[in-house]
This record gives sequence, C-alpha cells and structure tokens, in this order.
Amino acid sequence: MSEGTLADTYVAAIQHDLASLPAEATLVGVVRQPTSWFHAAVDENYPELGPPADLLESFQSTVEDYKMRGLCEEGAHNAAWEEVDFEERYRSSLEDSSKAREARSDLETRLESGESIALVCFENTDSKRCHRTILHDVLEGDE
Repeated sequence: MSEGTLADTYVAAIQHDLASLPAEATLVGVVRQPTSWFHAAVDENYPELGPPADLLESFQSTVEDYKMRGLCEEGAHNAAWEEVDFEERYRSSLEDSSKAREARSDLETRLESGESIALVCFENTDSKRCHRTILHDVLEGDE
C-alpha cells in the first residue's frame, strides 16, 4: 500500500477556493477552539493538536502588547512568536500531552495506510508563522 500525501492550508483558502490540495485529501482541522464555520469547512478536527491554551493566551497577549506599541498585525504576530518561544513550546506539547501523541499517531497511521490529509487552521502562512507548519514537519519526520 502506498503512503498518503500530507499537505496544509488555512480555512479561508478553502472557503475561497484558493487552496491547491489533492482532490481526495481529508481536510483535518488542528484547531483548539474551532468555530462553527470552521467545522463546516473541514471534514474533522483534532483540537488536541492545536496549541495548548496557556501558550495561546501568552501568545495572544504578547501580540496585543506589540500592536499597542505600533507594530502591524503580521509584525506583532511574528515578534510575539519569537518572544514566547512558540515553536519550542508547541513541539514540547506534542510530546508531553498523551492526547496529542495519540492524535499524531492516528494521523501517522492514516498517512501510512495511503490516506491523503490536509492540515487546516486559521493562519495564512504567507506572512505569519503557524503551528500547522510545525505539525506538518513533525508528521513528515522532519523534526
């Protein structure tokens, strides 16, 4: 059996038909607190693969601080990412949380069985950093 493909995109790209994904790809959300319209855009969601609540709170608070100091949305987002050590903390959560490990294992098994999967969250990574790309790397073994 051949291995499935792994892609990633953001929800607005799906909603506006801007995402170039394999037609057979299962759209898998990786959002901790999805909205109803997010659920409508994806096939399923793994909230345990979203950033942990404490990391999100710290990050969002730091983004707001940077915006109050005059940084644009993208600049504040990316500066806060570095300040709160987002990538390292997110990677740690993927290892430390048994629910995250189980979810990763499930996705890895599905990929190995030939399923094509597209990871989906909110961020457009053209100008902002995102946990989805880290998760993509982890699932592909590019840790």
